[in-house]
Amino acid sequence: MPTTARCAESPARDTVGRVIEVSGLTKRYGPKTAVNGLTFTVRPGHVTGFLGPNGAGKSTTLRMILGLNEPTSGTATVAGRPFRDRPRGLRHVGALLDAQDVHGGRTAYAHLSALARGNRIPRTRVDEVLREVGLTEVARRRIGGFSLGMRQRLGIATALLGDPPVLLFDEPINGLDPEGVRWVRGLFRRLAAEGRTVFVSSHLMSEMEHTADHLIVIGRGELIADESLAEFAARGTPQSVTVRTPDAASLTAVLTADGAAVRPDGDRALTVTGLSAARIGELAFQHRIMLHELAPRIASLEEAFMELTADSVEYLAGDAR
Repeated sequence: MPTTARCAESPARDTVGRVIEVSGLTKRYGPKTAVNGLTFTVRPGHVTGFLGPNGAGKSTTLRMILGLNEPTSGTATVAGRPFRDRPRGLRHVGALLDAQDVHGGRTAYAHLSALARGNRIPRTRVDEVLREVGLTEVARRRIGGFSLGMRQRLGIATALLGDPPVLLFDEPINGLDPEGVRWVRGLFRRLAAEGRTVFVSSHLMSEMEHTADHLIVIGRGELIADESLAEFAARGTPQSVTVRTPDAASLTAVLTADGAAVRPDGDRALTVTGLSAARIGELAFQHRIMLHELAPRIASLEEAFMELTADSVEYLAGDAR
């Protein structure tokens, strides 16, 4: 994969200009509160996932960070200043909010060239980012004929155009094929490794599990968690161990006496919580109980997310509520 070339005097070298700070951020639309008192900091050097159920306020928050929506109260700054106060903004922050929000009559090259002129970015940078996202061969085609995946790649090219130190992406993998998803994961990791701030909004927990290092999770516009991926996953259902044995009754008695919770789980299988796999193996050995399987199971990020945001989901199907 080619390395993203840098514009002259790239702001990506300015470490001070890489931090997103949100403080007491609130947005109301009449009686509805979309975002309520959010406070968090997004730092450079790793990929930060921005998670929440649909309608949680993620897109509204991103729009306030970018100065597209005015907060009812609170502040959102990049490098200590509101983004709207910065001239030639693409040199400071690159963003993909809506891949469909592009003039369909323009070519990809014309679209990027216009943005480059307005932000005083060298024209050579247009060719560089088109090559980076794999759109060189269709650069002269009208965007109206692009698939959703191609539009997503163009949106990513737009975000990269000014070689900015801060990048925001809202649902960036929508419409991408498996190869495109893998490419985006690698791109985000590389940008973070270069010392940039990479803030990725998504409702796909499985995707964040492969992409993010740190998570900011919101529900109904309020902060639920601000912690590492591992810390967040650990907040879900405790680790359990699947054990398969021809002597389930004896093993259950032994494990229960040692403080474990044990429940039958199919043919000669037990699900055990409260003891590690190593401890279960030790107890089975001490009591001469044969084991056919001993497999620890750690709660997935998706399971942790579903548990911690259960009260924040705006729309649930059937009788789930």
